[in-house]
Amino acid sequence: MERILGIFYRRQGGIGSAAFVLASMVLTSRVFGLIRDRMLASRFGPDELGVYFAAFRIPNLVFELLVMGALTSSFIPVFTKYLATKRENDAWIMSSVLINVSTVILAVLAIPLFIWADALCRVLAPGFNNAQQAQMAVFTRFLLLFQVVPLCIGNYLTGILQSFRLFLIPALAPVVYNVGIIAGIFFLSPSYGLMAPVIGVGLGALLFVIIQLPLLWHIGYRYTPIFSLSHRGVVEVAKLVGPRTIGLAASQIDTTVDLMLASLLGARYVTIFNFAQHLQQLPVGLFGITIAQAALPTLSLSSASEDRAQFHKIILSSLHQILFFVLPISALFIVLRIPVVRLVFGASHFDWSATVLTGMTLSTFSISLFAQSIGQVLARGFYALYDSKTPVTVSVVTIVLNTVLSIIFIRWLALPVWSLGLSTSIASIMYAGALLILLDRRLGTFPRRELLLPPLKMIMAAIVMAGMLYIPLKLLDQLVFDTTRTMGLILLTGIAGAIGLSSYLFLTWVFGVGEVRSLITFVKRLRKQGTILLEPASEVS
Repeated sequence: MERILGIFYRRQGGIGSAAFVLASMVLTSRVFGLIRDRMLASRFGPDELGVYFAAFRIPNLVFELLVMGALTSSFIPVFTKYLATKRENDAWIMSSVLINVSTVILAVLAIPLFIWADALCRVLAPGFNNAQQAQMAVFTRFLLLFQVVPLCIGNYLTGILQSFRLFLIPALAPVVYNVGIIAGIFFLSPSYGLMAPVIGVGLGALLFVIIQLPLLWHIGYRYTPIFSLSHRGVVEVAKLVGPRTIGLAASQIDTTVDLMLASLLGARYVTIFNFAQHLQQLPVGLFGITIAQAALPTLSLSSASEDRAQFHKIILSSLHQILFFVLPISALFIVLRIPVVRLVFGASHFDWSATVLTGMTLSTFSISLFAQSIGQVLARGFYALYDSKTPVTVSVVTIVLNTVLSIIFIRWLALPVWSLGLSTSIASIMYAGALLILLDRRLGTFPRRELLLPPLKMIMAAIVMAGMLYIPLKLLDQLVFDTTRTMGLILLTGIAGAIGLSSYLFLTWVFGVGEVRSLITFVKRLRKQGTILLEPASEVS
């Protein structure tokens, strides 16, 4: 028992160990998320699920604006600075105040949203019929009460633990969140229908908080019911969070426009768009967000100590790690889009036309997986420098571009729902490119060879990999396997994927990409140690 607890209480001292823990748990969470989506697709049709997914728009909008902006751009850097300067008590007070204030604001906002949910749902989903809009309003009210506040508190707890470089338990929290939803679908759907997964969301949000409480108590955190808005740390967070909130507001407008446009095509297209988005978020969450989250505390410390060389090194290393893993997944999603969608969502209620459109939407999203992923690190580089204005300004400009393109594609050019993925990709590439240029100027020029040569080698390998995926896909599909059967589909995807990934690893090794050697060393270390939680690190006391 002590050894098990030691794993949970152990700090991940380096970015590599932290990223591994985060990536492992994100992978687990995303797998559970795909199981959740498969269960939804097997029990409900695309038109029904469109209402379910649309109901998250208002709760997510409130949560993103009030919580995520404060966490990613300001809370963790300020909290980490207090820990680095041995002012732990001030850190506890600051976190308690922020939790209290955020909870009160959420409660106050929820009241009018709860009252006017019917009218808001008619605006947000103009393509839904009256019954669908009424059902969406019921779901929205439930989520406002039982999802948003627990997730608000839970994400602050996650930020505290990550600041202590404790990543395992916070990374487990999204896993139990999905477990709660799956339990709701499995046990309640025969009696409650589509309300079952909504109830499961409330259960998952509660579990998200509960799983983190024992470790918080262990590290000495004590909640204080105070509202000291004059606390210096709270003031620092407030100054930083303003620009980030503006950026998130623009992002939420873009997401809302996507929902409105998809609903005008029909409720099923909301489901198609969301399913494709869930798939493309897997590599972004697994590599982009996890590596960025793991790097942020270290970047914050490097910034606080004014160690510019270390800051450069962390940024470049993080970018190369992300690209090494994300580029081959992009190729796989583009070439094997239909087999992948069929394997994940190919249930009886999910028909062939929905499968094809989901695959096309996934492929247009996949064009920018690399940009969506590296943008996470680049933005956190600015946050660690106490600059949230620059990434927010860039974000607002590219989000406006995304929104305009989405409207043009759907309303003027009458393109299918996959065009929403294309507009996202164009804007994401612009966002990441602008951030890279601006951070390069801010820090002093990155070494050009070190910045550009490894990505170019990876891109060449990924292009060859795409060809190596396409050839066996066509041959095996037409001549060998019966892909109307699940086992044939699994064998086709597995063999083609293995050939493609092998070619990518071989070429990057031939090209001398350093991440290949790091991966080989990592695998050897993993086999030798049995666990990689990871570099020598102290236990929390």
